Amino acid sequence: MNVSDSNNFVYSPPESAHTARRILLKPNLGYPFGPPVTVSMAVLEGVIAGIRAVNATAEILVVEGVCHRLPADEIAAKLGLRREGLTFLDADQLPLATYANPRPTPARYREFQAPALLREVDCRISIGACKWTLLNGRPLFSGCVKNLYGLLPRAVYRGRSPHSRGQLHRPDVWQIIEDVHATLGPLFDGAVVDATQVLSSPDWRPDRGQRIPFGKVFWGTSLTAVDAEAIAQTNSRQLPTPSPPIPCPPPILCPTS
Repeated sequence: MNVSDSNNFVYSPPESAHTARRILLKPNLGYPFGPPVTVSMAVLEGVIAGIRAVNATAEILVVEGVCHRLPADEIAAKLGLRREGLTFLDADQLPLATYANPRPTPARYREFQAPALLREVDCRISIGACKWTLLNGRPLFSGCVKNLYGLLPRAVYRGRSPHSRGQLHRPDVWQIIEDVHATLGPLFDGAVVDATQVLSSPDWRPDRGQRIPFGKVFWGTSLTAVDAEAIAQTNSRQLPTPSPPIPCPPPILCPTS
């Protein structure tokens, strides 16, 4: 697990990236709003530069499924995604495969639909923003684990809004996150949380709230370890809530003691 100042972020990719022919990056670019609602282009470009330093020929695929009425390609353009040397793909438009949930007692889904591309590439890296929201009075951290939601098709998991994945919040979003991580997380070779700024939302909405300068990037090979360190450093003191601090979310999203 590594922590860097955002201004000095130099990314060392996982070993699988060194010889990979195809590398999938899954950044949080789900809204047409800049950081910390989404990952900063500086951090995303830093990840790409780190990959190129060890592998100049790999095909880099940037994959995202958005949570907005605007199409993914238009949102990527608004956010300033540079297309040179990479391919941008809308996760909602990709062919799907079925991924079995290995947990013995799933919260809801015994299997998930997600892009077949996840099995076809040689390396996968989740790049999350650093966001805290409140859902039913409980804190919810969104980093590189919850970032995997953007790979799940809205056509399958939509709720009342066709633009979101409302079914993945029922009956308990924390348990569904654990299911998604157990199912898709093991496929991922690398994880990054962009905490250059932290978003602290007063409610459930992850696209608005207080933007808190933090100036850090967390990265490593384990999604849960990277999220845990980001949580440990940004938890209660970053949330505009009274003492005592809000308790940590469930274990998959919390630092271990």
